[in-house]
Amino acid sequence: MATRRLVLIHGRAQENKDPQELKDAWVESLRKGMAKSGLELPIAESDIAFPYYGQALFDRVEGVPQDQVASVIMRGTSLPADQRQFAVDWLEQVAESREITRDEIAAVDAAQIRERGVQNWEWVQKILIALDRKVPKASKLSIALATEDVAEYLYNRNITDVIDEGVRAAMVDDRPTVVVSHSLGTVVGYKILKEKPAHARWQVPLFVTLGSPLAITAIRRRLQPIKHPQYVGAWFNAMDPRDVVALYPLDADNFRVEPAIENKTDVNNFTDNRHGIAGYLEDAEVARRIHAALAAP
Repeated sequence: MATRRLVLIHGRAQENKDPQELKDAWVESLRKGMAKSGLELPIAESDIAFPYYGQALFDRVEGVPQDQVASVIMRGTSLPADQRQFAVDWLEQVAESREITRDEIAAVDAAQIRERGVQNWEWVQKILIALDRKVPKASKLSIALATEDVAEYLYNRNITDVIDEGVRAAMVDDRPTVVVSHSLGTVVGYKILKEKPAHARWQVPLFVTLGSPLAITAIRRRLQPIKHPQYVGAWFNAMDPRDVVALYPLDADNFRVEPAIENKTDVNNFTDNRHGIAGYLEDAEVARRIHAALAAP
């Protein structure tokens, strides 16, 4: 019997990095997490797939011609009206979750506003500055770019298709495959699993989402209908409550599916912004769940 496989779906901000080194860093963090329970990685690294899209994302932003862009993800630098509204809705929800009032946002001095990228209109700038003041570990640039990337993925059909095609290629028919995703990768992972091609014969005994923004209303609305992929077994979601990308657990109040998603909401993510992948994979319980799914017969 063939061993189980592991597919790792990364988030954003992975440009100018070597894909193999990124994969190695994920695997090393997972090994550290497993070691906390006296466990070892139960599959060969050759059975781990890491579909990489970080450099293509960066190249697209830098204006490299399309025919030179690697073929997994692209991102634009300007947002049309519907994506701008999506970004505002998301960031307002982030602010609300951190008890930042509209008055506090409006009171931000306009002199502090700088026009750049996704942050190119005043209200968004003010929200991000207010977040910086109230949540010191929250990087306003990281939140802004995460918002822009998810908006591009959900609204730009060309980008969606290229991303989905690249990540789908990591799936193999008739091989039980554990899927572990992080940040933007949780949105990508959920969408491709929910929309599995009819001819595909995927088997996913465990879907893991780490630092996931799926519960944000603007994202959930765009992904309708929300449902549990039929061929996915268990779904395990983990978050640090201080992670400003993963605002809410994927529970009945925020992401209702049947069977219900199991949530771990007390991860102590040691990375600076409480969102980094190492801080999630090195959590003993997260690593133990992945190990159990990979080691199962």
